Amino acid sequence: MYRVSAFLPRFGVALLAGAALATLWVNLSPASYYDLIAFRLVDLSLPDWLAPLPVSLTPLLILTEGLMALFVGYIGKELWEALILDRGALRGRQAVLPVAMAVGGVVGGIAVWGLSASSVAGFLGQEAALRGLSGWTVTLGSDVALCFLIGRWVFGPGHPALYLLLLVTLISDALAVVGIATTQPLADLRLLWLALPVLAAALVWRGYGHPPTLGATERQLRARMSLWPYILAGLVSWGGVVAAGLPGALGLLPVIPAIAHADRSFGLFAEVEQLLHDPLNRLSQWLVWPMVPVLFLFGLLRGGFDLSAFAPETLRLLASLWLGRPVGMLFLGLGVAAVLGARRPAGVGLGDILAISAIMAMGFTLPLLAIDTALPGDAVQEAARVGLAISLIAGPLALFVPRRSLVPLQ
Repeated sequence: MYRVSAFLPRFGVALLAGAALATLWVNLSPASYYDLIAFRLVDLSLPDWLAPLPVSLTPLLILTEGLMALFVGYIGKELWEALILDRGALRGRQAVLPVAMAVGGVVGGIAVWGLSASSVAGFLGQEAALRGLSGWTVTLGSDVALCFLIGRWVFGPGHPALYLLLLVTLISDALAVVGIATTQPLADLRLLWLALPVLAAALVWRGYGHPPTLGATERQLRARMSLWPYILAGLVSWGGVVAAGLPGALGLLPVIPAIAHADRSFGLFAEVEQLLHDPLNRLSQWLVWPMVPVLFLFGLLRGGFDLSAFAPETLRLLASLWLGRPVGMLFLGLGVAAVLGARRPAGVGLGDILAISAIMAMGFTLPLLAIDTALPGDAVQEAARVGLAISLIAGPLALFVPRRSLVPLQ
C-alpha cells in the first residue's frame, strides 16, 4: 500500500482534541460555551437581493460556512482525482466493492431512521413523524480523517484494509455532500445565484485549466501554473453558493473540476503527491496547513456534546449508525458486489470488512454539518449531537472484531 500523507491522522487528532475540550466545557459551564459559539462579532445589513434575512457573523457561522469549505474542498479534490485520473481508485471494477459497501451503508442507515420515525407515529402524531423522517441526512457520511486514524490503530500501518476503508469513507462522505446539497429547504434557495460558480469554473477552465494546445508559448505555460486565478474563482464560487442558500462548506466544489491537474493518480491522500507541481496538488498542499487548526476549531465549536440532552433522537441516530449502516454494508453492499462479480482486495478478509463496517458506524463531520437544516429545534439537534458523540465508541470497539491474521503490506 502507498504511504498516506501524515496530515490525515493529524486531522483526526485535531478533531478529537477539539471535541473533547468542547464536551468538557459544555458540561461544566454550558452558558459560557454557548455564549462563545453564538457571540455576534458583526451584524451585517445586506440588500434583500443578496441576503433576504439579517446576517450576524458569529464564530460558529464563520467556521461552518467559511473555513470548513477548505476541508470539504480537500475531500472533493481526492474524489475528483479518483474518478477521472489514470489509475484512479474509483475507475474500473476495483470501484465496485467500495461503492456497493458505501451505498449499502447509506441505504441501511436511512432505512432504520425511517422505520424509527414510523414506529413513533402513533405516539407523536403523523406530522411529527414526518418531520423526524425528513432528518435522514444526519445518518450520512462520517469523517475520512477520523476513520483513517482509528483504522490505522485497528489494522496497523500499511494494512491493505486501510485502502478499502479510505475508499468507502470517501464515497460515503461524497454521498453525504450530495444529500446535504439536495435537501435544503426550497423556500431558502435562490438558484439563480448558482450561475456564479458555474461561470467561475467555466472561465477559469477556459483560461487556465484545460490542457495546453500545441505551440503554446512558455509564457502561456507559466501562466497556466499560476494559482491566483483558481483562488479568485474559488472565492466567486463560494459567494455564489452562499447567496444561493446552500451551505458555504460546499462552496469550492464547483471549481475543482476546472483546475489543471496531474495526468495520473498515486492513490488517495498519497504522500508522494507533495512532490507534484500541478495546480490542483499545489493548492491541496496549501490547504493542509490551515486545516489542522480549522478542524480543531470545528471540534471545539461544533463538537460540544451536552450529555444532559439525551433524548429519543439520540437512540434513533445510534440505531441508524450502529445497526442500519453496518448491516447495509455487509448484506446489501457485499451482496451487490458478489452479484456484479467484484472481488475483495488482496489480503482483505471478511473479518477485515466486518471491522471496516464497525469503524464506519461512527458519525462526525458531515452529520454535524447537516444537523442544523436537517432537524427542527435546538433540543432535537442537541440530542442528535449526543448520538454522534456516543457513536464514536464504535471505532475502538472494532479492535475486538475477530479477524484472521495477515502480514501488513509495506
